Amino acid sequence: MKIGIIGAGFVGRTIATLAINTGHQVMLSNSRGPQTLFSFRSMVGCQAGTVEEAIQFGDVVVIAVPLTAIDRLPAALLAGKQVLDAVNYYPERDGQVDVLDSAQTTTSELLARHLPGALITKAFNAIQMTQLESDGLPAGSPNRRALPLAGDNAQGKQIARELYETFGFDAVDVGTLAEGWRFERGTAYCVRMTKEALLAALEGVQRN
Repeated sequence: MKIGIIGAGFVGRTIATLAINTGHQVMLSNSRGPQTLFSFRSMVGCQAGTVEEAIQFGDVVVIAVPLTAIDRLPAALLAGKQVLDAVNYYPERDGQVDVLDSAQTTTSELLARHLPGALITKAFNAIQMTQLESDGLPAGSPNRRALPLAGDNAQGKQIARELYETFGFDAVDVGTLAEGWRFERGTAYCVRMTKEALLAALEGVQRN
């Protein structure tokens, strides 16, 4: 699979490394330009490009930027693209966002407003990146960790599921994009759980 990644912080770099290590092709990008990724490109073996080049390159595009940067994403170029949303809301970093604080919407639905033509699946947001690197196990292993995903299109969910499985995790489909609140920060979020335990936790979580 060809994966374009927008955002070269810890999340983007971790996903890029795991994807390369499991046989995928990756182009990493950030807002500062590909020249700032020279060392990482050489170390990991991924390609580096502009945001526009990464979008064009990818069969799927991973969004791994701060919430405050989503309104600067090129919506027209992402129209029709499969997009994996790894964005989280941290008020201490992003400032207060009233529609999120009042549970009127979710982070992924907010992203969808900015990218109305994109096919968005929420994934890779509910695990610390150090644990994404360390916790993967072969399929069928006892106590294999599970990760949640949510979205409105079957193909995007299948892409997220395949990447989870390739990286060593069971996948749990939480439902539509609107159900993504169930694994946002403060809910069933960043806790090591098996598939059975995660399903129970997601079912029991309450929306504030």
